[in-house]
Amino acid sequence: MAQWRKSSPDEVYSPEEIRQRLEAELPAWYYEDGWIRRKYKTSGWKSTLMVVNTVGHLAEAAWHHPDLTVSYAFVIVKLVNHAAKGVTDKDFALARKIEEVLMWRPSAEEGSPLEGTPDDPRFKYLKYDAGDAAPAG
Repeated sequence: MAQWRKSSPDEVYSPEEIRQRLEAELPAWYYEDGWIRRKYKTSGWKSTLMVVNTVGHLAEAAWHHPDLTVSYAFVIVKLVNHAAKGVTDKDFALARKIEEVLMWRPSAEEGSPLEGTPDDPRFKYLKYDAGDAAPAG
């Protein structure tokens, strides 16, 4: 991972820096209206609640709280550092952790004893796009 900043974790990134960093580190995320965002598609309401609760736990543990848009089959996560009035290292760090946890696929890990969610529509709860690679850990 590239070293992007050496000063305060509350230093605000420029829109161009944000776009470059998202492209390099979080390609499924995008920058819009001053926030970094990600839309997670789910298989329905129960799955949506699982995503919301996971994001809620991570945000509370980090003490950095996103805005969420919640619908039947998707969750949009929006991050900005309100105190700093912009996107900072805190936003990137929480986005990375959310991505790591939600997109975790144990079956894709070499030698994992965990089989992962069966490839059966009855059990799938997150909808992975073709471009959604498991994030580097």
